[in-house]
Amino acid sequence: MEPTSFEFPLSTGDLIRAPGKIVLAGEYAILDGAPAVVLAINRGVQCTIEEGSGISVPNGDTRFVEHARPFAEHHHLRFQDWNPIHDFAEHQKPGFGGSAAACTIATHITGQPLGNAVDIHKQVQGSGSGIDVKASILGGMFVWNPLLQETHVVASLHPVVIWTGSSARTGPRVKQYLTYQNRNWFVQNSIRFTELFLEDPILGTKALYNNLVSMSKEANLQYTTHAIKEIVHLAERHSGAAKPSGAGGGDCMIAFFPSAEHQEQFMETIQQHPIYQVIDYAISEGVHVVRKAH
Repeated sequence: MEPTSFEFPLSTGDLIRAPGKIVLAGEYAILDGAPAVVLAINRGVQCTIEEGSGISVPNGDTRFVEHARPFAEHHHLRFQDWNPIHDFAEHQKPGFGGSAAACTIATHITGQPLGNAVDIHKQVQGSGSGIDVKASILGGMFVWNPLLQETHVVASLHPVVIWTGSSARTGPRVKQYLTYQNRNWFVQNSIRFTELFLEDPILGTKALYNNLVSMSKEANLQYTTHAIKEIVHLAERHSGAAKPSGAGGGDCMIAFFPSAEHQEQFMETIQQHPIYQVIDYAISEGVHVVRKAH
C-alpha cells in the first residue's frame, strides 16, 4: 500500500491519485435510479503539484479540473494517467472514467467536499449517473443507490477485465437510452439481476447481459459488437460469463468463472487473440495523497 496522507495544505511535490472504475452491474438502469455495483481500480489519474502556475492535462481539455484554477495560480498542476496501458493504439481509451478521476482530484486539491465532484462532473459532461466519480472518491467495491443517495460496501470481486480492441463513446448511447419510453421493465429487471449478481456473479452476469441486449434492440441502441459477442461466447465455452463494463459498443468487458482453472484457460485464449487483451489491475482505495519528499 502506498504511503498516503489526507493532510492539508498540499504543497509542491505532493502527488494525488484517484482510481478509475469498472461498472460490474446496473449500467443504464442507474440513470433511472436503480442500484449499480462498481469497483475502483488502480488505473486512473494522478496529479503532481509543481512549482509555477497553471494546469496541464494530456489531451489539453481542462474542463473537468477548471475548479482547481485558484490553487493553480500559485502551483502548477500536472495531470497524467495513473498506471496507463502503454500498448494501446493512439486515441484508444479503456473507459475507466479518467475525467471523473481528474475531477475528483481537482475537488480534493481545492479542499471542497468531495461530494461536490459529482455535481461538477455532471455539469461539465452534461449527463451521467455519477458512479464513476463515486468510485474515485470512495475506492473499493460498493453498491450505489442514486435514488436514496446511499452506498453499501460489499465483498470485493476480482473479475477478468478484457479490452475489446476499440473505444466507445458513452454520451450518445446514454442519450439514446433516455429517449426509450419503455424503460420500466428493463429497470425492474436490472434491480433483480443486480441482486442476483451479488449472490452469484456468473448467473447474474448472464442475466444482466441478456437484459441489456434486449433493451438495446428495443431502444435501437448500439450495444453489442462482434468482439463483445465473441468474448461472451469464449467465456461461456470456459463455463463462465462475460458482459461489457459500461455502455457497450467497445471499451472493456468483465468475466467471471467457477474456478481458477477455468479462468486461467479463458485468459490464455484471450491472450492468444491478435486484438483482445487481458488488463491487469488491483483494487484501489479512493482519492489519496502520496506524500513525496520535498
